[in-house]
Amino acid sequence: MAEYGKESSYGKKERGGERGGDASSAMRTQGFFRRSKNCPFSEEGAPAIDYKDIKLLTRFVSERGKILPRRITSVSAKSQRKLAAAIKRARILALLPFAEH
Repeated sequence: MAEYGKESSYGKKERGGERGGDASSAMRTQGFFRRSKNCPFSEEGAPAIDYKDIKLLTRFVSERGKILPRRITSVSAKSQRKLAAAIKRARILALLPFAEH
């Protein structure tokens, strides 16, 4: 491998290190699986977001006690704000732990 900043045989500068260069052809041709993003709170018959419903709130909290992001839980922005407020309220009232020990 050429040193960082040296001219290669193609006339372009090569970068050193693991991450420099082109992505493999397998990574470019293979796509990724896109899951449908339906908010679990916006459908009919969905549970209401309530700080007293600990069983529901724990589904959206990680093992370490962090609130899971929208991109993982597929919750809409409006519901995520309500969910975060409910989790924080439950933590203050000691219904949920701030962090797992």
